[in-house]
Amino acid sequence: MDHTQTVCVVGLGYIGLPTAAILASHGHDVIGVDVNPRHVDEVNEGRVPFIEPDLETVVAGAVARGRLHAQAHMPWADAYIVAVPTPFADTYDVDPRHIKAAAEAIAPQLRGGELIILESTSPPGLTEQMGQYILDARPDLTLEPGEHNTLYLAHCPERVLPGRVMIEIVDNDRIIGGVTDEAAIKARDLYATFCKGELLITDARTAEMAKLVENSYRDVNIAFANELSIISDRLGIDVWELIELANHHPRVNILQPGPGVGGHCIAVDPWFIVAAAPEEAKLVRLAREVNDAKPDFVLEKVMSKAAKFREPVIAALGIAFKADIDDLRESPSKAIVERLAGEVEHAKLLIAEPNVDALPSSLADRPNVELASVEDAIERADIVLVLVDHHEFKTLDRELLAEKIVVDTKGLWR
Repeated sequence: MDHTQTVCVVGLGYIGLPTAAILASHGHDVIGVDVNPRHVDEVNEGRVPFIEPDLETVVAGAVARGRLHAQAHMPWADAYIVAVPTPFADTYDVDPRHIKAAAEAIAPQLRGGELIILESTSPPGLTEQMGQYILDARPDLTLEPGEHNTLYLAHCPERVLPGRVMIEIVDNDRIIGGVTDEAAIKARDLYATFCKGELLITDARTAEMAKLVENSYRDVNIAFANELSIISDRLGIDVWELIELANHHPRVNILQPGPGVGGHCIAVDPWFIVAAAPEEAKLVRLAREVNDAKPDFVLEKVMSKAAKFREPVIAALGIAFKADIDDLRESPSKAIVERLAGEVEHAKLLIAEPNVDALPSSLADRPNVELASVEDAIERADIVLVLVDHHEFKTLDRELLAEKIVVDTKGLWR
């Protein structure tokens, strides 16, 4: 693909905006489309609406050079990359409304010959379903190769870690899944313009399943660690010491427990496998249930401590889903704090989250909840609850914890 051709990235969130910025920095003319006016305005000003190291520098440079522009309406482009949310429904199957909306917005712009890539995490078959949404709106087009009105449809799942997106989006190997062989080749040629990792070609359904399998593998391993933490608590064993000792075995590598599992990937993707094969996905389902139940264990532990006080003050350290980011999606830490605010009678919650300037509405509207600095929250608290291992918490002066009841779900202060 010629560097000077136009790429439209649909969805300027945690994946879409870095993708747009990287494409623009590698010679493409990129139009970002988003339904959020704030995202559009901030990108056009060279700013970023969320925390991701190095992203703002790349965005600002691309905008200044005229390579990146954001807007609300869908343009024509040589290639489209769709990076919109794919939440799960009550049945744990995918809710395709954002995919459908993107497809129906793209369809009127198409002329034939365009490459359309779905990057959003998808259960097997969703890429083809997106293609059908487009064909339903444009029956004059086809996915059959070799025609003048052919569309090229592919699934290329993102495989990046929040906080390292700008590195991993370039360096990681990439799975390229085409609905047709020709679509896979076109998608590979696009990603080859910026990816240094190996580009692995397969079909779209296998690519969709590969992303789900990667995150389910991690979920199962985290569930083992979380279950160990509950067993160890009952037996009076330090789970972090236990895991450290067990990991000295040359073939053992147990992960670290926490308050649950969050984010839009690991907390969601395994359910797509369960929905696709409910009778067969026994281990995947059980791991999800273990990790989904871990916040209940933490909540009960804190509530038992709070019962000792008439009006307990609880400092909750962190509500992001992982360290050193501002992403609250599917965050077990946020869910725990929300429940504490509603279920602990006469409690005052002081939330220390250094990566946000304001609390989400689910917490900001509660009279017993306050956003506070780390030091202020700890000083005023009876109970200190560690939920996220932000670097500000790791380097905290331990003397501040004197005479405090500490519930440490991350093992920071063993």
